[in-house]
Amino acid sequence: MTFLRSVVVKLWGTILLLVSVVLFILTILLLEFFQNNNIQETKRALTDTAEKIAHVLEKHQNGQFQLGLEISWQMIDDATKVVIIKNAHEVYYSPNTKNDGKLTIADINKDPDLVKVFRHHVTVEKVSNLAPVKTGQAEVTNYSIIGVPLHLSDSKDGAVFIYQSLKVMQETTRSTTKFTLLAAGVAIVLTTIFAFFLSTRITAPLRNMREAAFEVARGKFDTKVPILTRDEIGELGTAFNQMAKQLKFNMNALSQEKEQLASILSSMADGVITFDRDGTILITNPPADRFLQYFYSEKGSHHISSEALPSKVMELFQRAVETEKEQAGEVSLKGRHWVILVSPLYSNRFIRGAVAVLRDMTEERQLEKMRQDFIANVSHELRTPISMLQGYSEAIVDDIAETQEEKKEMARVIYDESLRMGRLVNELLDLARMEAGHIQLSMEEVNLESFINRIIYKFQGMAKDNEISLSAELENAIPAISLDPDRIEQVLTNLIDNAMRHTPKGGTILITVTLDQKGITIKVKDSGSGIPEEDLPFVFERFYKADKARTRGKSGTGLGLAIAKNIIEAHNGTISVQSKYGQGTTFAFWLPRKS
Repeated sequence: MTFLRSVVVKLWGTILLLVSVVLFILTILLLEFFQNNNIQETKRALTDTAEKIAHVLEKHQNGQFQLGLEISWQMIDDATKVVIIKNAHEVYYSPNTKNDGKLTIADINKDPDLVKVFRHHVTVEKVSNLAPVKTGQAEVTNYSIIGVPLHLSDSKDGAVFIYQSLKVMQETTRSTTKFTLLAAGVAIVLTTIFAFFLSTRITAPLRNMREAAFEVARGKFDTKVPILTRDEIGELGTAFNQMAKQLKFNMNALSQEKEQLASILSSMADGVITFDRDGTILITNPPADRFLQYFYSEKGSHHISSEALPSKVMELFQRAVETEKEQAGEVSLKGRHWVILVSPLYSNRFIRGAVAVLRDMTEERQLEKMRQDFIANVSHELRTPISMLQGYSEAIVDDIAETQEEKKEMARVIYDESLRMGRLVNELLDLARMEAGHIQLSMEEVNLESFINRIIYKFQGMAKDNEISLSAELENAIPAISLDPDRIEQVLTNLIDNAMRHTPKGGTILITVTLDQKGITIKVKDSGSGIPEEDLPFVFERFYKADKARTRGKSGTGLGLAIAKNIIEAHNGTISVQSKYGQGTTFAFWLPRKS
């Protein structure tokens, strides 16, 4: 079936059918022409012969009639028969006349057309049949009969009848037909060969173009069609090669533009979502994917579609499409905030969709909140000592203190509060430098056993006063480690001091040091009141303080753990906390062997 649908077969069949039809019509017309022409020529020849015989006989009368007959018999061939009627009693037949197909005078007198030669002295033509009997079967043979009048001096009813069997003409026609059909057959064979050659010659470049088109469709734009001719097919091949070259150029340009657009979108910090006019998501970049995944996981959806988007986004999209103006809004979910800007997309002055730009403002909001909280916390922390400084200084100025002892007591309070303010300011400055990355470490090799024992010894007096058991456990063969001893001592001091203030009398504080393949882990574990679970994520934030009901004695500034976290991170370590309310707290930090 594929072969029958090919251009070669179609073109070959068309040419062959066209030539066959033309040859068929031409053959029919030629056969008809030859047959009619043969009949007419035969009749004309018979008429001329009959007239010549009559002329010869008219010249050879009066004793020379026999000579005229002999001359007449020599003028005819074997297929032609002649009947010469001198009068009703003298009838002469040509020597080749036999009983079969013999035209008698009786036959002539019976025929109304032939008898006109005698009555009207005119030449007549007629096709008639003579039916001789052969072995009981009648064989009807048609003859072409020509009769011309014979003018003799001694006879007024003379005539010459010449006739010939149509079989002779039919044989001639049959020979002509065979020759014509043979010529037509040869012409069809030659036409078939020529048509097949021509169609193959025409379709060969087309097949090459088809193969080249398939290769181009597969992405091989370097494929070229060989140009073998300068005709229309050659021009078509040239146009195809130019098209492939231009297509390759355009595809490369589109690919570069697509890669450039993809690089721009992927490198953007803001999320980009492109919608069509129906609200279907077309294109997203990584930040937009994170935004969508955040909402999909929130709604329990597993398929990315616009149905899981916040209603605010779709509302902005609808407004942008309807009003053809840019729309802006904000979406918040579980402490995260996004600012959304939706702009319509145009195609030939018609809106074909919209593009949404999403900016994650969570960090900015948190920084703003931290700034506000920082200002509020610093104000709160400074208000108490300033108020006490102001109150006691006014008491001294107003001579409220009567004795020298009272004045010294007030001055001591003012001094303590000024020290407290100084510590707060220094810690704020230290924390600011650490968070800005300006912390400088003095690294040295430290023996952890002596280092931990020295810190414990410093807190033994406070532990004894508070009736708290303070001890340390170190694994055997703990190697020396590179760290900043002053900074790590600051961290341990802060953790132990917090444990002291939150551990009741009779409690315990245990410091453990363990070794792993990459570093050491130091834990400070107390049996104090613990930290509520909801407060655990915030213990390392600035100005965090435990509940006042769990703080015994003077409270801290709330910056110690934030400073400790920055010191540990400066050592490329990590710090964490585990606590259960009412069952104690464990602070642990890990330091690598080589910072």
